[in-house]
Amino acid sequence: MPRGTAFCYVSPAVRDRIRPLAANWYAGEGDASYGPPLRLAKDARRFDIAVPWFSYVAAAPTLELLLEIGIEQIHEHDVGMANRFRAGLGMPPSDSAIVSVSRPGASERLQAAGIRASVRKGAARLAFHLYTTKDDVDAAIAALS
Repeated sequence: MPRGTAFCYVSPAVRDRIRPLAANWYAGEGDASYGPPLRLAKDARRFDIAVPWFSYVAAAPTLELLLEIGIEQIHEHDVGMANRFRAGLGMPPSDSAIVSVSRPGASERLQAAGIRASVRKGAARLAFHLYTTKDDVDAAIAALS
């Protein structure tokens, strides 16, 4: 099973209604690593898995870079790319970096152009991120025009 980093907040209000599916010794209460039976921690640690150390070595500078760039600037870039895409297709602007396109064959046309998009309820769903360039957006517009 591949492992990497993930961060999740689980509200105490719903914590007891969610079943930890990947629980292991790291999710245990107290000295759970010294043998059975596994008793899950009462707090959010019950959802933890053993730490993939090498992934966190890479995650630390990545998070530092994101904070250096700034969350607001990242948001502006992402929404700006999405709005460039929307404008190229004659769609109104929005404040979301996610765009759904309900055009016949949209998903297939994007795929043929080497552009990945998910499909939700028959619509191609594109998500624009920090690494999305104007050239990427223009290629998606061309694929759908």
